[in-house]
This record gives sequence, structure tokens and C-alpha cells, in this order.
Amino acid sequence: MLGIKEMISLCQEQAHLRSFSPRVRAKIVLFAAEGLSNEIVAARLDTPRQIGSKWRKRFAVARLPGLESQPRGGRPALFSPSIVVQFKALACELPHRLQLPLSRLFLSEIRREVITQGLLAS
Repeated sequence: MLGIKEMISLCQEQAHLRSFSPRVRAKIVLFAAEGLSNEIVAARLDTPRQIGSKWRKRFAVARLPGLESQPRGGRPALFSPSIVVQFKALACELPHRLQLPLSRLFLSEIRREVITQGLLAS
């Protein structure tokens, strides 16, 4: 059962969070504190039942720190999110802006422009 201080802390955290996932995690725990089952919580939040179960268990073991994201496995990203956004914006440019015929914009031209704009070293 949640203590009143933890419940207030969760509500404040939920109110200030900008990201979707932490907000959902906080809601899962708050609904669980109301005694709702994983199935009902999942239906209310439009998430799989297993997600609710996962975050309830993590909260039960570690309390508020259990709701924080854990490092993900796998290879680290090669490019920062801001560079990825710039690459995608460039790829969506009209070819004529890059002095190319309208009928083509190939990866080689995008690569050349990325290097020309200094987004990536050659």
C-alpha cells in the first residue's frame, strides 16, 4: 500500500512529467494503489497487461526509483537525436533545393549534402 507521502510525490511527479512513459508508469502505480487489477489498469491506460504488471513489481521492489528508466542493452547510438532530426529534414528536402532534378534524390546526394553542411565529417 502507498503511503500518503509517496502518493503525493507520485501525483506531483506525474503532473510535471513531459514524457509519455513515466506518466503511464505513475498512473499504473496510482491505479494499483486504488486496488485495481492489472487487467482494469491495462484497459484504462490502453496498454498490455504485462506492462502494468512489470511496473507494479518494480515499484513494489524499489519504490519511486523503480519507476525510472533502466539503461537499454545493445549498441550505443551512432548519432545524437538532434543530428538524426537534421538528417531526416535534409532527406525530406525537395531535390531542386540541392540543384538536383526533381525525379531523383539518392543516398549519395544526401550524404554529400550532409558533409557539405558540416553535419558529419567525411
